[in-house]
Amino acid sequence: MRNISIIAFINMIFVIAFVGVITTYLLFQKMEKERYEEQEQQRYSLIADAFLSGLQFLPDDQELEKRYKHFHVKLISDAKKRLDILQHARLLYIKNTIFGRVRIYAMGKNRYIYVQSLGYNLMLKDLRPRPYKGTIALLLLALFSGILTFIYTILRKKLSPLKELDTEVQKFAEGNLDLQIKDYGNDEIGTIAATFKKAVNSIKEQMESKNLFMRNMMHELKTPITKGRILAESIDDFEDKALLIKSFERMNEIITELARVEKLTSKNLKLHPQIVSFDALVERAKKLMLCEGDCIQKEYGNFRITVDPDHFAVVLKNLIDNAVKFSPDHKAIIRATPRHIEVLSRGEPLKHPLTYYTEPFSQEAKKDDGFGLGLYIVDSILKIHGARLGYRHENGYNIFDIIFEEEKKHTNHTAEKRQRV
Repeated sequence: MRNISIIAFINMIFVIAFVGVITTYLLFQKMEKERYEEQEQQRYSLIADAFLSGLQFLPDDQELEKRYKHFHVKLISDAKKRLDILQHARLLYIKNTIFGRVRIYAMGKNRYIYVQSLGYNLMLKDLRPRPYKGTIALLLLALFSGILTFIYTILRKKLSPLKELDTEVQKFAEGNLDLQIKDYGNDEIGTIAATFKKAVNSIKEQMESKNLFMRNMMHELKTPITKGRILAESIDDFEDKALLIKSFERMNEIITELARVEKLTSKNLKLHPQIVSFDALVERAKKLMLCEGDCIQKEYGNFRITVDPDHFAVVLKNLIDNAVKFSPDHKAIIRATPRHIEVLSRGEPLKHPLTYYTEPFSQEAKKDDGFGLGLYIVDSILKIHGARLGYRHENGYNIFDIIFEEEKKHTNHTAEKRQRV
């Protein structure tokens, strides 16, 4: 019951109520019909007793006419019609006494009383038959159905804002803040809608303030870094020049990383997938991390992969950078297929679960050359690509996996097959 929506629950309650009303109507109709048939039988029994007891005194035609009028019946004198009734009418009731026999027949809506006693064979037509119509039961059914329909319509109308509000909440959950939340009045639903609207507006203001701050900060930092980078080119000492250029490029890279985090947190990151060479992505990542010398060992055959080259290069760059940075030999090994990529490096296993490091500003130990955003960015970009990040430690190597959905399904299927075997 907890998983049933309010509208579905109300529908179910009213369906049960309508079934109950119809069942009650059928039972009431059956009881009313039985009561009517009992009353009708009593009336015809009274007529039968009156005629049987009266015929023993051999009444004349005048006395018979009085009885016909008293009981509202009419004599059928046509012998052919009487025969037709006896042959084709439906027998409803029969009564035998010491004075004779009475039978009640039904033909269509008409009722006929056939009296046989002391040489009398009277076929009488009931002039006021009352076939059962069930009017009371129908009126009660219409009344209760109308009341239930009215209540159901009012409730659905009262709760209809919940469906609209749920649609807006779903949009909000997907990161859309441009919501159309109406004013639903002063009841509980209206209060919830107004509070939700207020919360959304507050979040929008905070995000706009944060975005404005981030853009201004990055703009203000970019200017002195660019100037410093230009001035560094004028230094004659090659070693100092290279060191300054590398420092300014690193600062520029950190600002770019912060900008990327800002896009990820605000759900503004858009992918532009392309079919690219995996080896080209690795070289692009190597260039981004300013890797000098042979810091990457490639153990894969080149292949093509469909990803966003700009963002996926950042994923590889962050994984390779961590591998090189924290490995004793400062080298990273890359093994890859189109659906499964591994970045390996020597080192001790991580002290915390992977989820700890995929949170922003998480680090194994305090470092001076980063903010602890690398794996957070990796995990976020991979999720947008429909892939996931994995980790394991084997034979003295830390291994970070990039597993695409098809590979994950295949791995799960293989594991299930092994369990069955």
